[in-house]
Amino acid sequence: MMRQSPYKVRKPGLVENKPLSKPITLGASDTLKLLLSTTEGKKAKRPHQAFLLLSEPTSNLDTSFPLSVKESGKGKLELSHKDLPTQFLNTPSTLGASLIIASFGNSKPYRNSAFDLKIELDPSAPPPPVEKPLRYGKLPEIHHTFKADPQSPPKIITVVFAGAVIAALPSLFFVWFSLGANINHASKAFGSSPLSHATFFFSVLAMEAIFFMYYTSWNLFQTLPAAAVVGLVTFLGGSRALREVQERRLAGLR
Repeated sequence: MMRQSPYKVRKPGLVENKPLSKPITLGASDTLKLLLSTTEGKKAKRPHQAFLLLSEPTSNLDTSFPLSVKESGKGKLELSHKDLPTQFLNTPSTLGASLIIASFGNSKPYRNSAFDLKIELDPSAPPPPVEKPLRYGKLPEIHHTFKADPQSPPKIITVVFAGAVIAALPSLFFVWFSLGANINHASKAFGSSPLSHATFFFSVLAMEAIFFMYYTSWNLFQTLPAAAVVGLVTFLGGSRALREVQERRLAGLR
């Protein structure tokens, strides 16, 4: 294990199950470099987990730093002030450092204190700010403001457009008769295919009623299912009714 700095280098050696007698000081410009080799029996082996656990005795806070271990069992960890939480940088206590090594199977795990770490700050620099920890708890009540329900247009506009539609009906009948509409065939049409013509006619009226209900009181979720059912009935009835009209046209009846 080495402590690197621009001024001096120290290499205290670790002994298994025996922590160092003196704490290691980590200054603001220092880097703590930890080197180790792991074996299983006499054979070098890479463990599944190997990390250094730092703990602060006053607050019982701890954090872990994983070691980079190769297949040969050689592991390495570099640690400096920028890697430590601000709570550890501001503590006056000495941090405890433990090594934890473990693998799956029958391998015996290892956890023992390795050394104590003393943090030494730069006296000429301001102390690092302590971030307030995130706490989960009750938050202030949130009041939602929903949009007001859509309003129908003024009645005068409704009356004007309804009157325009009604006023257009005479023009519709005039064009209808001028193009050769023959109302005398109504009895023959209903006699040949009464169900299809009646279904088509009343489904058209039902669709108009659905539009009226949507305009006055229904919402979209009420309108769409009803319109889908009536639209299907209109399609089926209208197809059969138009087929009957085609048969009369092919027979020369107009």
